[in-house]
Amino acid sequence: MKPKALPKPRAIALVDGEHYLPVVKWALASLEKDYAVVGAVFLGGTEKVGSEEDLANLGVPVVHGKTIAASVREAVARFAPEVALDLSDEPVVGYRERFEMASLFLFLGVRYVGKDFAFTPPKLVKTSLPAISVVGTGKRTGKTAIAGHAARVLKGKHRVGIVTMGRGGPAEPEVLHGEELDLGVEELIRYADQGFHAASGCFGHAYMTQVLVIGCRRCGGGMSGGEPFVSNVVEGAKLAEEFGLDIVIFDGSGATAPPIEVDRQVLIVGAHQPVDYVRGYFGPYRILRSHAVVITGCEPPLADEAKVDAMEAAVREVSPDVPVFRTVFRPRPVREVDGARAFLAVTAPAAVLPRLVEHLEERYRCRVVGASPHLSNRPKLRQDLAAAGDFDVLLAELKAAGVDVAARTALACGKDVVFVDNEPVAPNIEELDQCLERLAVEAVQAKRGAAFHA
Repeated sequence: MKPKALPKPRAIALVDGEHYLPVVKWALASLEKDYAVVGAVFLGGTEKVGSEEDLANLGVPVVHGKTIAASVREAVARFAPEVALDLSDEPVVGYRERFEMASLFLFLGVRYVGKDFAFTPPKLVKTSLPAISVVGTGKRTGKTAIAGHAARVLKGKHRVGIVTMGRGGPAEPEVLHGEELDLGVEELIRYADQGFHAASGCFGHAYMTQVLVIGCRRCGGGMSGGEPFVSNVVEGAKLAEEFGLDIVIFDGSGATAPPIEVDRQVLIVGAHQPVDYVRGYFGPYRILRSHAVVITGCEPPLADEAKVDAMEAAVREVSPDVPVFRTVFRPRPVREVDGARAFLAVTAPAAVLPRLVEHLEERYRCRVVGASPHLSNRPKLRQDLAAAGDFDVLLAELKAAGVDVAARTALACGKDVVFVDNEPVAPNIEELDQCLERLAVEAVQAKRGAAFHA
C-alpha cells in the first residue's frame, strides 16, 4: 500500500517582464510537480511583456500593483500562500528589492524561496501571559536598559516579570526573585567564582528592577533575527506562567528576538549604526513587527542630529505611524555617592565619557577622578584600574567584567563598589513611559480577546 501523498504547498510565483512569457509559462509548469501554484505577482519590466493581456495568458491569476510591496500584500491576502517562489531576476529585481520582499514575506508569515536561498518565518510559541518583547538591531544598542526601564515603569500598576535571553545564560532557566533579592558585591563575585555569568542579563535585571527574572540562553540568530537557532527560552516562558504575573517582558539578545509569540514589540535602534541596518537588509522586517521604536545614543559623537533624523526617516519609510522616541543614556548609581571620589567603568565609547562624568558630578554630587570605557575588554580594564589614582568608590555597570574584574579589584584595594544602571533620558521621556503603559494594556486586552474567542 502506497503512503498517502502529502498535499502540495500553496505557492505564488514572482515573475517579471524581462523573461518571455513562454519561458515563464514553462517555468510555472515545472513548479507544478512540487507546488500548487495558485497565483503570480508581476514585479515589473516591459521589455518582453507588452500588456496586461499578455499576463492573462500565464494560466494563473496575476497581481500587478503600483509597487512591489503593494503587489506582495495583495497577493498574500488574495491567495493565502505558504511559499513565494522567486522566478524574477536583474534588472527588475536586485539585491535591495529582494531584501525588501524577504522582510515583507517573513512579516506576513510566508516562506520566500529562490534558487539559492530560502527565508522561513520564525516558528513562535504562544504564551498564556500578556507579553511584550524588547528587541534590538544589534549589540550595544541599549536594549537591556530599555527593557529594565519598561519593567520599572510597569511594575507600579502590574505584576511584571522579565525573561532574558543571553549568549551567557544558564543551561536551565534560572529564576531570580528580584523583589526579594539581596545580592551584595561579594555574593556576585562568589557567583562568578562558581562559574555563573554574574553580570548576565538575568542578574542585572533582578538587581536593577527588583522584579521576578528568569534567565535563559540562546545560540545563533540567523539573518532576520526572528528567533534564535537554539535556546531554552520556551522553557523559560512556561516557567514564567507559574508565578501569577500580569505581564511578562521578553528581553531579546543582540539582534535576535525571542522565539515567543508576543502581543507587542519595542524595537531598539542604535543611532550610531549604519542607516542601512534600518532601511535595508532585514531592518524593515524588525520594524514591521514592532509597535514602538526607541532610537538610543542620539548625541555626538555617536550621531549628530542629521544622522538621527535620517535614522528616524528610515523607520517611518517602513512604518509611517509607529511611535519613535529619541533617547540618550546616563548612569544612575543604585546607592548614594554624594561627596565620594569615584572611578567610573562603563562599556560606553571613550568619546562619551565626558558627558557621563558631567552628569554624575552634577546629578549625584560625586567627584569623578578617573574613568574607563573598557568594561568589555578585560586586559585594558585591568590596565586602567592599575593606573587609576586614589578613589573611594568604583562605579561600574553590572555587565561584562564589572563583577569578576572591576569589583573584585576594587574590593581587594579596600574600595567601595556601587553599580550603575543605564537610564534613558529624553525631553519627552514621559511620552515614552505612557507608550509603554499603553502597549502593556493592549497586550493584556489582546490576551483577553484571544481567551474569549478560544
